[in-house]
Amino acid sequence: MGSGFLNLFRVPEIRRKILATLGLLLCYRIGFHVFIPGVDYAQINNLSQDYGFAFGIMNALSGGAIGSLSLFTLGVMPYISASIIFSLLVKVIPQLEALSKEGQAGQRVINRYTRYATVPICIIQAMFMLGLFAQNASNGVIVPEVWESFWYKPFIILTLTTGTLIIMWIGEQITEYGVGNGVSLIIMAGIVAQMPAMLEQLGNNVERTEWIQSVATLLVLYVLIVFGIVYVTKGQRRIPIQQGRRMRGRLVYGGQKHYLPLKVNQAGVMPIIFASFLFVVPTLLDKILGGLIGNEQYFQDVFRWGGFWYILFYAALVFMFSFFWTSLMFQPKEIANNLKEYGGFVPGLRPGARTAEFLESVMFKVTLAGATFLCIIAVLPQLLTKNVPNMHPMMAMFLGGTSVLIVVGVILDLVDKINAMLLMRRYEGLGESGGGGWARKGRKAR
Repeated sequence: MGSGFLNLFRVPEIRRKILATLGLLLCYRIGFHVFIPGVDYAQINNLSQDYGFAFGIMNALSGGAIGSLSLFTLGVMPYISASIIFSLLVKVIPQLEALSKEGQAGQRVINRYTRYATVPICIIQAMFMLGLFAQNASNGVIVPEVWESFWYKPFIILTLTTGTLIIMWIGEQITEYGVGNGVSLIIMAGIVAQMPAMLEQLGNNVERTEWIQSVATLLVLYVLIVFGIVYVTKGQRRIPIQQGRRMRGRLVYGGQKHYLPLKVNQAGVMPIIFASFLFVVPTLLDKILGGLIGNEQYFQDVFRWGGFWYILFYAALVFMFSFFWTSLMFQPKEIANNLKEYGGFVPGLRPGARTAEFLESVMFKVTLAGATFLCIIAVLPQLLTKNVPNMHPMMAMFLGGTSVLIVVGVILDLVDKINAMLLMRRYEGLGESGGGGWARKGRKAR
């Protein structure tokens, strides 16, 4: 693996891509130090404590920017929201579905629509943040004289919208000139950047003699959780596909056997994101709008973070959205028709409807295992907070939920892309699984 890592800097093109990625991520982090005028940053911790889990989810998905109230407060949340909306619309609107099947040209058009949709979503979410500011203006979070100014609110909306557009541009530059998916790397960078502050907070909550033991416990937990996530993320159900043989003159074409891989965690992190927002939005809106739900205290007691009903309904939502998202992204009938059209079939099954039924049955079982895994990861922060001493909820969120899934998923994708670039130039990958044997055979052949 050491030689594979050194190979990254031996190839000029890969070296330039890595340096471009690091430079653009540095520019992204600099934006966290461009603060919004008129905000008292000593009072920000009170805001995060008041909104608890909802604030933590939003902060994690924005890349940790909401907690700083800087130029990049909204982070990539509006762009992610627009991407999710168009991912759903592609399966519903025939015109968008036809565009998605046109290859890169159609995808560029959809990406352009996504960027256009990001702007109104930015404005809506910026107004949502203004609601948070308005509720806390009397608590000293915003200087009263500044808040009462007429131009301050439009200025905040314009600033937050501009910040998100800058992040979106940085992400696109990383995707084009760097390594990996730019938006995913930005989210991961924001999550990882919160780790030092979490360790410092842990040190403030425990004695100095217990700090090393607590950090060692967290590291062991994190390694075990990451190992389990990698194991499930890489897990596949491989369905054998046989190509039919065709005679053309004296030559025989086809007849090869390959596999259709079905991921165990086909939905990725999307079910947890859907469930989190759907679960916290009513309570959050009730806080902002002033108790429209009615008996707010009863609602908070029944659905308090870490309570029995909270864990039960949260797990049920994750389970439901896992099947919902998988059913949208995986179309057994379409796959069966494509196999039939290109002369492929599953051994022992008739092409067409029978193959589609088999694929749907297999995908249901695989999704059942993947949904169970996501439920465990989703409720892990609550379980860790209750059962591990001195475990702060924000630290528990880093060990479970969306944060760890995003970090592990992005790193696995990044390693795969780096291995592909190395193998294209006949270098060994970052590990044996990266195709080092193929590279050695190539050198022997020469």
